Amino acid sequence: MRSSRLVAASLAGVVVSGPAVSTTVPASAVSTSHSAPALSVSPAPAKGLTLTLPAPRGRYRTGESVFRLADGGRADPWVPSWRQRELMISVFYPAAHTRGRPFTNQFPAAVAAKVGPAVETNVNLPAGLVDWAATRTHSVQDAAMAPGRFPVVLYSPGAGDPRDWNVSLVEDLASRGFVVVTVDHTGEAPAVQFPDGHVVGNGPLMEAWAQAFQDGTTPAFLTKLTDVRVADTELVLDRLTGLPDRLTNGMDLNRIGMFGHSAGGFTAANTMYGDPRIRAGVNMDGTMEYTAEPDGTNLSEVALHGLDRPFLLMGSSSAADGSDVHREPSWASFWRHQRGWKADVTLDDSAHASFTDAEALLRQLAGRVPDATLAAAVGTVDSHRAVAANRALVASFFERFLKGCDDHLLDGGASRYPITFVR
Repeated sequence: MRSSRLVAASLAGVVVSGPAVSTTVPASAVSTSHSAPALSVSPAPAKGLTLTLPAPRGRYRTGESVFRLADGGRADPWVPSWRQRELMISVFYPAAHTRGRPFTNQFPAAVAAKVGPAVETNVNLPAGLVDWAATRTHSVQDAAMAPGRFPVVLYSPGAGDPRDWNVSLVEDLASRGFVVVTVDHTGEAPAVQFPDGHVVGNGPLMEAWAQAFQDGTTPAFLTKLTDVRVADTELVLDRLTGLPDRLTNGMDLNRIGMFGHSAGGFTAANTMYGDPRIRAGVNMDGTMEYTAEPDGTNLSEVALHGLDRPFLLMGSSSAADGSDVHREPSWASFWRHQRGWKADVTLDDSAHASFTDAEALLRQLAGRVPDATLAAAVGTVDSHRAVAANRALVASFFERFLKGCDDHLLDGGASRYPITFVR
């Protein structure tokens, strides 16, 4: 299974190699084609360990606000009996006057109760080793927004991942003067919690995926999944003006970008293909075709025709699972047809999940789980350097194309970060 694959579905506790979507988790977030060895591990503490997210490095403190969006004109695609599509989004933004106020949690308790076991199963961690509900962000709930008008960047997670599985990268971007909107594609993640407390899981979608994989109809399933994600993103774009004035007064909707991991990167490219509101995008290790084994036989329109706006490809480096324009057919096609600015950068010694919070969080378990287990999940790249590289690349790209500030990191050549410019 290649790391660019969109789906690594966990069915009945069994990881099934599949298409281009990560479907369970942070299972996809931390899924890998390598089998983690069943070696001895240190016993879990009486109370699970609390993992910490790295602090953002920008000049601003950050705030977080959470909202429910509903599309009354669209039935839920996975449970048609639901009369409308409902999404949850988080808005991270530059904030003022946060000192002394509590930070938000990465996951609500009900979400952590589903996400945690998915991670543990897919990475071969001892159950209960981590208290997944205890990790805090560096953002204050509903903090006052910093003065100014900031570009807006959307984030779409990998299929099967919650919107909260890349907080480290999202917060850092917000601290550098961006408003970042993270999107939960309801029905994919193990759990999405809504304001009234009800939680939606991913049972129907997982059943549909298992059936498609069995029937050999994965291209149709993946096409539907991607179309749903694009429609979700369009809804978010349409509703940004309806957010509270305390946020919209500081949002520059003439400068919108988008990035995503795995299926989220594909979502960014696909949405840009049909929506000119998004001026620049980043795909982190996501194939852009509708095939269980990416081979160039079911390329998307964006892979076939490219874009007329800037787009950055960020790939992992595994010999078996890595993505770049020489090994990933959809990336090669996109590269040939891309008309806007383009670059392809590989994160050295990385794995698919190295572009998510798995990189920063799982490494904190060193000494408690086998090194081989961690390497299978997030590669062998130094965690601190990987986090710094991801932050620097994404920030450099959006600073350049949404703010007009170029630090020349994306010009290529030698770098202090563990990256290789493929093209």
